[in-house]
Amino acid sequence: MNTSGHAADDVRAPGLRLSPFRGLRYVPERVGSLAAVTSPPYDVVVRPDGLHELESADPHNIVRLILPQAITAGTRHRKAAVTLDRWLADGVLAPDPEPALYVYEQRGDGILQRGLIGALELSTPAEGIVLPHEDVMPHVVEDRAALMRTTAANLEPLLLTYRGDGDGASAVVDRVVEREPLLATTTEDGFQHRLWAVTDPADLTAVATELARHQALIADGHHRWATYLRLREEHAAPGPWNHGLVLLVDTARYPLRVRAIHRLLNRLPVADALAAVGDAFRVTRLDGPLSAAQEALAAATAEGNAFVLAGDGTFHLLDRPDPELLARTVRADRPEAWRTLDATVLHSTLLDHVWRIPDAPEDIAYIHDTEAAVAQAERRGGTAVLMHPVREEVVRDLARQGVTMPRKSTSFGPKPATGLVLRSLALD
Repeated sequence: MNTSGHAADDVRAPGLRLSPFRGLRYVPERVGSLAAVTSPPYDVVVRPDGLHELESADPHNIVRLILPQAITAGTRHRKAAVTLDRWLADGVLAPDPEPALYVYEQRGDGILQRGLIGALELSTPAEGIVLPHEDVMPHVVEDRAALMRTTAANLEPLLLTYRGDGDGASAVVDRVVEREPLLATTTEDGFQHRLWAVTDPADLTAVATELARHQALIADGHHRWATYLRLREEHAAPGPWNHGLVLLVDTARYPLRVRAIHRLLNRLPVADALAAVGDAFRVTRLDGPLSAAQEALAAATAEGNAFVLAGDGTFHLLDRPDPELLARTVRADRPEAWRTLDATVLHSTLLDHVWRIPDAPEDIAYIHDTEAAVAQAERRGGTAVLMHPVREEVVRDLARQGVTMPRKSTSFGPKPATGLVLRSLALD
């Protein structure tokens, strides 16, 4: 694969193919408010209290579809399918009258993000059209596949980025946002969300023409993309399973914010973690609030690999790893940019070699929110490993080389709110 130049230069035809679809949307008169039925993506709702809060916000909150609660996995997935069918029958959700692409806008916390939601034709990483940058966990793909298979629906869009050339799709987005939106709501986090339908044939052609020149990077949703590909294999004949619901954002115009995803080591107390590290890293106790620990981490990562451990009521900076230890524990057959990633060193050196912790759900949890990671570590008597984010250009460069990062290495955002538009495969 060509690893230089802009995305438009790297892709063989046909590039990205984003198709209109009949979006399923909440009927405002049938719910308390649009904000009350939305949710963050399924993997961001990590705490039971957060799940309960969403379920309590409105009896029709989308979390009842993306994270149904029951004793067994099979029962959970059937419950989601029954709930979806009931909401459709009761008019809580209804399909739009004609297929459309959707312009989606998020505004808040100093960010303006706009993109296009549609049904993207699926492709494997080898085709060089949609580039993953992280590995996936098989048990998560299996769970998402079972849910998607049972509901026959794409319940939340993946977040994909591309580097546009200021033509076609961008011009369409600029025109469309001048119109009255289909919906507008403000969620609890203060973000404003607006959605418009694009149905004009000339606009759809302009979008298709530009996107055909580009490739995309999966910013958020690797497990769901892997799920799309698995379900496509199960449905060999051409049809709706050949496409998956995505939000495409042109980061040349609307740069995303990249944050780290932290690790919670459920069974390793901080004292034991520090004792095992020994002289493998320099260890510095940090006094002060979480914000000061984050500043110290940012300064240390500018010089090399660094992490902050939390969970015992204070913070401990790990930096300046032993070069000989890195040479022994980190794979030498990968690019230097991969070998020096914090996530690579964490998994290859600390988790696998120093702490000998398997990457299993009962041992390691992945948490986006820094304060939540620290609080859960303190509550469970475990260790939170706080990470510093990776720059988007590093992620994209590795993806173009076909090199995947350790899973849950990055958190791009803002992520699309779940529940504003869904895709039923029965309608395609």
